[in-house]
Amino acid sequence: MNDKAKRHLITAALPYANGPIHIGHLAGVYIPADIYARYLRGRGEEVIWVCGSDEHGVPITIKARKEGVTPQAVVDRYHEIIKKSFAELGMSFDIYSRTSSAMHARTASDFFRTLYDKGEFIEQTSEQFFDPEAGIFLADRYITGACPKCGAEGAYGDQCEKCGSTLAATELVNPRSTVSGATPVLRETKHWYLPLDKHEAFLRQWILEEHKEWKTNVYGQCKSWLDAGLQPRAVSRDLDWGIPVPVEGAEGKVLYVWFDAPIGYISATRELTPEWERWWKSPDTRMVHFIGKDNIVFHCIVFPAMLRAHGCDADDSSYILPENVPANEFLNLEGDKISTSRNHAVWLHEYLVDFPGKQDVLRYVLCANAPETKDNDFTWRDFQARANNELVAVLGNFVNRALVLTGKYFEGAVPAAGELTDYDRDTLAELPRLRASLEKHIETYRFREALKDAMDVARLGNKYLADTEPWKVVKTDAKRVETILNVALQITANLAVAIEPFMPFTASKMWAMLGVERLSWDALGRADLLPAGHTVTREPGLLFEKIEDEAVEAQLAKLAATKAANAAAEAAAAAPDPQKPEVTFDEFEKMDIRVGTVLDAALVPKTKKLMKLKIDTGIDTREIVSGIAEHFTPEELIGRQVTVLVNLAPRELKGTLSRGMVLMTENAEGKLTLVTPTEKVNNGAVVR
Repeated sequence: MNDKAKRHLITAALPYANGPIHIGHLAGVYIPADIYARYLRGRGEEVIWVCGSDEHGVPITIKARKEGVTPQAVVDRYHEIIKKSFAELGMSFDIYSRTSSAMHARTASDFFRTLYDKGEFIEQTSEQFFDPEAGIFLADRYITGACPKCGAEGAYGDQCEKCGSTLAATELVNPRSTVSGATPVLRETKHWYLPLDKHEAFLRQWILEEHKEWKTNVYGQCKSWLDAGLQPRAVSRDLDWGIPVPVEGAEGKVLYVWFDAPIGYISATRELTPEWERWWKSPDTRMVHFIGKDNIVFHCIVFPAMLRAHGCDADDSSYILPENVPANEFLNLEGDKISTSRNHAVWLHEYLVDFPGKQDVLRYVLCANAPETKDNDFTWRDFQARANNELVAVLGNFVNRALVLTGKYFEGAVPAAGELTDYDRDTLAELPRLRASLEKHIETYRFREALKDAMDVARLGNKYLADTEPWKVVKTDAKRVETILNVALQITANLAVAIEPFMPFTASKMWAMLGVERLSWDALGRADLLPAGHTVTREPGLLFEKIEDEAVEAQLAKLAATKAANAAAEAAAAAPDPQKPEVTFDEFEKMDIRVGTVLDAALVPKTKKLMKLKIDTGIDTREIVSGIAEHFTPEELIGRQVTVLVNLAPRELKGTLSRGMVLMTENAEGKLTLVTPTEKVNNGAVVR
């Protein structure tokens, strides 16, 4: 830790507001960040921890389109769910903001404008992939295909997660849109780019030479990107949801979410305090980003390049760069990847309902099993075992025994310690040693080891009581029992301090049981925290309850039901529609299906699905209104041959007499495809 730092700025990756929080988010980012913030505050450090909902980008618009609501309605709903569940879990944010706020819009716009006015962007027109069915330009992450370097399917438009190669979307083999499944087409569009290559030499020195202490996964991923050579990266996007690009000629363009979102840390700080520049532009501030491994590049390369490009402003102060970016790997669930689309997850807001009052059990298990160096697996059986064998049998058992024995033998009054034995002194000497180890592990972001140190205080207490056996000694040497229970109670008070960053609700219960106000971190390691005669509770109750088999079976059943539902949905989607009732040949002969050419196409005003087509059917030119506007653009259809049921009874739709029906097929995902001849034929050709 930088001893010169006067204050600590902690950020946690902004959760995306298109769904709730699940245990993977918690284990990877938020619980480690909360532990760290609570630890620093306990030491009396000046700390702020900022976070908020990331509310812009393509996924929001996709979800809104599917639900038939506005993007704002989507982010409002999930922002409240996320914020409420975080609060109930005890996340100690100093502020939990959102990127749809007016403060953020102003901050992000000003940030862009500063870089724009300084000439830090490259403006260029390029060809980018466009989804012809969804009618949107595609972000790199919404284009998948085969990796051109290793051949793996499912590579993204910016990176292959199998071989780690940095890619351009145009390099993918057989690219497709993850939005609609369509094959994307290249279209020209103008955007602004941040030239990362301009900052490559600085980033190489700053990361590879000055921050070799960073976690191996962070350092290695950064080195891979730098060794491959940095390229300019677009900071704007063609989208109707987001912060408008604040320059002339940028109509219909918004700030790209990767540029917009990290500025949310700054805008949240501005919202929190008018002295925000003390936190962002002072060398006395130490900034740490807590993220998952999928955000390493953005926080270690892109955001620092943005901050450095911003440079000095009017008061001659520059933005600071992060001192550390402790990214974790991913958490799996019952041997399978957590998947929001398949609902294969443990959602925080549902856990809080299913396990009321057991926030610290989840916090403990996710920290003890955190994916700090590799992907780890969460299982409900392990959750139950850790809760029962560690929290109930170790921590809860020790605290209960120490307090119950004090109540039984001394009516809840802390007895005075007499002459200490060598064993007493050796036991108490373990407390400062455990404190030193705990601090070392927290300050190097090894929270699993730190939690083990904290639990070792409880193990120390259990062993001490088991070895000294006060329930036996009281029969022959009551004076000795006074010393034993004094030592046990001092360990209990130390334990409350040690576990507070990890299990704040449990620590609060312990303070109440001990009858003291919350003690600071400086108290840890001392053997005089509870004076003789101080009264503790005589009937402490249990800190933890056992997790019963029925509760675990219910959760496993829920996952199994979800898995079965997914399988059934996939099977149903893959199955063809059932055969319709039989018709006679004479009935079939009544249908007049012909090939025609689309001469013109236009969207029907004030509708989302309807398109008006002018079609040369060979026998006439007619207008047909078709519900295909969400699948095709007018430009795609003009000049194409289609098949038309020409003798369908006319019907007026939105003021147009529609005379016929264009024939389509539909796949399992609902994607429509035109039924067309395999080679050009004369208009009016009959389909037999």
